[in-house]
Amino acid sequence: MKKKISLLGLVLILVLGFTGCGSKSSDAAEYDKATLESQAEAILFSFSNMTDTDFEVFEDMSDLELNLTLLQSGIKMEPADFLTMIEAWKAGQEECGTYLQNEAFEMETTNEGVKLTAPAEFEDRSGTIEFAFDEEMNMESLTVSAEYSMGEILEKAGLNTILGMGTVFVVLIFISFIISLFKLIPAIEKKFKKQAKAEPAKVPETAEESVAETDLGDEELAAVIAAAVAASEGTSTDGFVVRSIKRRKSNKWN
Repeated sequence: MKKKISLLGLVLILVLGFTGCGSKSSDAAEYDKATLESQAEAILFSFSNMTDTDFEVFEDMSDLELNLTLLQSGIKMEPADFLTMIEAWKAGQEECGTYLQNEAFEMETTNEGVKLTAPAEFEDRSGTIEFAFDEEMNMESLTVSAEYSMGEILEKAGLNTILGMGTVFVVLIFISFIISLFKLIPAIEKKFKKQAKAEPAKVPETAEESVAETDLGDEELAAVIAAAVAASEGTSTDGFVVRSIKRRKSNKWN
């Protein structure tokens, strides 16, 4: 219930703000400055009297509800443009402070339509308010620009310069560190080459040991066979020499 009452109050504010604001048929070459100024003043009056909760009411509306609200208030603008103007107004309040008053508007015709610009006073600093209208005199945007002193401008420029140069130097230092590591590549490569050469050198030694063990086994086998033959014949091993051992296809021992 409170939300509906608040919404009704906002609509009434907008309706009262646009009271006496007539609509003008579209003629791209002619604009009614008084009508445009009254619309701009109505927006400023409405926005300056709204709280954050009031703005949230509009932001939570559906497109249909917001469109109907704007039609009832007599505001000639699209719902999306109205929400964008709310965001611009809130951003301007954060930068400049609470809105106090503005001076007379100056009208400037552009290729897209017309602009109204006026100096304004805010709680923290001065600024400029600009309204943009299309050729049909539909309000399109609101811009709040803060005015900074020369000292503030130089301070911002100095901070941006320091930040930019600092970033560049940090990147250069990092690149220099990476390049300094390149000198370690030959030493690492040489170490790997030494390891690669040392590992294959062990293979022949293992092969020789295996061959020696194989040969030694054959000699022992020949001695055993020679002793067995000598025992079966009743003679000594001096009378013959076992030169080779071959497996026969048939085995008579079976």
